[in-house]
Amino acid sequence: MGDGSSGRNNAAHELYKLKQRAMEYYRMNDVPRQLEDLLNSTFYLQPPDVYGHLANCFSKLAKAPTIYKVVGRIVLDGMGHQTLKVEVFCTVQNQVKSITSAVISSHLEVLETAMPEVVDALELERNEAISAAVQWVNESMTELLEGLEPTQQGVVDQLLANFFANKVQEDKESKELELSLEQPLSLGFIPPQSSPPPPPPPPKRKGQRGRKEAIPEKPIPPAEPPEPILHGSMAIGAVSLAVVKTCATLTNTPLYLNIASLKYKQESPRTLTLPLLMVTMLSCGKPSPGKLNLMKEVICIPHPGLTVQQGITMLLEIQKQIIKIIDKPHTPKPETKKSHNGGKKGSTQIVGKLSYIGCLSINYDTIEQPLLLIQGICGNLGLELGINLYLAINCAAHELIDYARGKYEVMTGVFKSPSEMVDMYVDLINKFPSITALIDPVRKEDIEQWDSICNTIGSRCNIIAGIASKSIPKLLEEQNVSTPKSSGLIIKHTNQTTISDLIEVTSLIESQKRIAILGSTEGESSDDSLADLAVGLGVRFLKLGGLSRGERMTKYNRLFTIEEELVQSGTLTPTAGQTFIDFNEESPKAAESLMTTLSSIDIGRIESDMSHFSMKPEAIK
Repeated sequence: MGDGSSGRNNAAHELYKLKQRAMEYYRMNDVPRQLEDLLNSTFYLQPPDVYGHLANCFSKLAKAPTIYKVVGRIVLDGMGHQTLKVEVFCTVQNQVKSITSAVISSHLEVLETAMPEVVDALELERNEAISAAVQWVNESMTELLEGLEPTQQGVVDQLLANFFANKVQEDKESKELELSLEQPLSLGFIPPQSSPPPPPPPPKRKGQRGRKEAIPEKPIPPAEPPEPILHGSMAIGAVSLAVVKTCATLTNTPLYLNIASLKYKQESPRTLTLPLLMVTMLSCGKPSPGKLNLMKEVICIPHPGLTVQQGITMLLEIQKQIIKIIDKPHTPKPETKKSHNGGKKGSTQIVGKLSYIGCLSINYDTIEQPLLLIQGICGNLGLELGINLYLAINCAAHELIDYARGKYEVMTGVFKSPSEMVDMYVDLINKFPSITALIDPVRKEDIEQWDSICNTIGSRCNIIAGIASKSIPKLLEEQNVSTPKSSGLIIKHTNQTTISDLIEVTSLIESQKRIAILGSTEGESSDDSLADLAVGLGVRFLKLGGLSRGERMTKYNRLFTIEEELVQSGTLTPTAGQTFIDFNEESPKAAESLMTTLSSIDIGRIESDMSHFSMKPEAIK
């Protein structure tokens, strides 16, 4: 009997101690007070869903979600090429959940005219870079970021930057080691020099004595070596984007608002502006079927007074008319004067194919033809270039250079020196004043010509550096966006660029009175984050390509949604008119402000002209 009584006493004592520990645990976590307040408030509110109300209240008391793991996978982009997808898992209320994912595209260009062996080598390089990125994510990112709150974007980006710096150092040391191991093998052996043959001397000109010979043209500067890209660097940009998307998802905040709050350092910006759209309508570059090489992209920019939906609807109608002209049966006729489509009546029928950037690639032979085509179609639709919409040309001059001749092949068999390119652009802008932007008019190495173009036509046409621009890391390192001299830069979210880098570089561009344009890569994915980035960063233009291909249309559809949300919340501010930079500022007024407005267009007139382009808030299919 004594043993049984002693056992019961011990059990009661243990139970008492357990209750004491439970009371202390709940007291330490403030559970009794919180529970009492919650039950009292619930009684007075008497919500129809009691447990739902309690669950919402308890969720606000829960610890903030933290990153549990980061997973990288290989997926395919819109061109069928490999690219990187990053998925973020978080611990949310003691449960591990997949929150969101992000896809980032490769920086490598799509070379449609390259030799098969070059294309194969490029594909191999792309795949190696993406495989390295997946390895970085799966082997290192979880350990690097585990336990951090997704709201700590600055901390995350700094850790990613430090990680990348270590990888760069490792790569440098590895190459130095390889070089040191190779050097002893080459001691005492001097390989034969295989320098390229000297250029042939200029041909002697026959002529009478005393006649001056033509002054030889100044040789073009050699191409600069490309900035080195470390394989695996895509992991940095992809993880940074995935984390900022995770934060937006967990806080139930639109991604563009989350990015804007990071840039402007406030919880919710009072006003936001939508970027002007640069929509590619035609491609008449080197890969196109005609003789014209100069115009890789003929771009339309809807008037700032139009909504995104009105602008896209207008451009879709123009695209529809282009397709009708291409599909129209061809009836040979005697050649006469130029028709509205830019060619000669009775000339070769226009043919087109869908380009990888989502527009029609057509066979034109002269510079004026694609511009006259759009001009004629606009006239038939009751639109006017320079009023309802503007034009921009992506010249992609780096693809046109013939290094043997030192000239640009603007049309098949037609070559122009860098100085002749400047004269050509001046004539083009004089003939077509509705062209308000030239992208990469010459190579980045032709510094003198960038200066000449900016000084000559920069006050009425924006001169934009795309491929000619330095990479974002270089821009941030040098804190200078003026080389080459330009009106603005196209920036792209690729490689090791973090969200913090994008915020810093756009602020840098704005501080130096230049235009920031966010551009898509040539092999785009279906991730629509680019639209949110453009709005959140406050860039002036967004360049997404054409109005075809799902990976591009998903971004336009996202812009429709953002526009509707901003209108409903009352935070959308009107987009300013097109502006230019006076590079030759001489008057006191120009010294006070570099930016000058294109023209004061009556918005009522624009809305009247656009009334028949109304569009329901539905996604484009």
